[in-house]
Amino acid sequence: MTTTHTLGVSGGRLYYEVRGTGPLLLVMGSPMNAAAFAPLADALAGDHTVVTHDPRGISGSVLDDPEQDSTPELRADDVAALLGALGAESADVFGSSGGAVTGLALAERHPARVRTLVAHEPPLLELLPDAAEQRAATDDLIATFHRDGLGAAWLKFMANAGFGGDAEDAPAPPPGEPSEQDLADGARFFAHELRGTVRYVPDTAALAAGPARVVVGIGAASSHLLTYRTSTALAALLGTPPVEFPGDHGGFLGQPKEFAEALRKVLTSGE
Repeated sequence: MTTTHTLGVSGGRLYYEVRGTGPLLLVMGSPMNAAAFAPLADALAGDHTVVTHDPRGISGSVLDDPEQDSTPELRADDVAALLGALGAESADVFGSSGGAVTGLALAERHPARVRTLVAHEPPLLELLPDAAEQRAATDDLIATFHRDGLGAAWLKFMANAGFGGDAEDAPAPPPGEPSEQDLADGARFFAHELRGTVRYVPDTAALAAGPARVVVGIGAASSHLLTYRTSTALAALLGTPPVEFPGDHGGFLGQPKEFAEALRKVLTSGE
């Protein structure tokens, strides 16, 4: 059984879902919404209370000011408020991609709230040797969105992420026309979320010394991706080896049961 809720947060309202019983586990993305994590959450709900949410400004989480930029810090504070609403002092956290960046910000800003954070392929481009080039590429993606539209921006984004040698080689979008909400979420991602996420620089010394256990996750099939480089860079700075998960950057989408089992092993290994 899944229950749906809304929570007032700074500057808006947060939509979230709760399913299952057992230890509390937050599962999050950015800009990926709660619906995208439903198969993984269902696979974990037999032995966890799993909470998913729409990040601020995405899908059901509405902002008072739609033009407000989304930052990892703001998203982390939202998650802390969500824990408060759940009456929980702390939780395990799984974040993927931009959600992993949110999780890192949460562990920095609210360290007592996080037991184990599994940061799956965070796109921390500032950690790379070619950070200046990646910064310019991000600016070009955003300019492409404003100049040529969402479709052109997504093609260039996927190619830069490593899914193809150039825009023509990037994966085709899912069949069917995108919904109005899909288009709105994509536009918000490029206009108000992408830059702040990829330019976040975690305090790795504080994370390594802090109370939260931080595990970096990498997809078994992600070696060709930009996020493989960022994840290995983060793991090296934390001084802990990365943990392999099924699939690539979105392995939890194609193999939710196998992914859930791998996540269980990571969470229980820290007990």
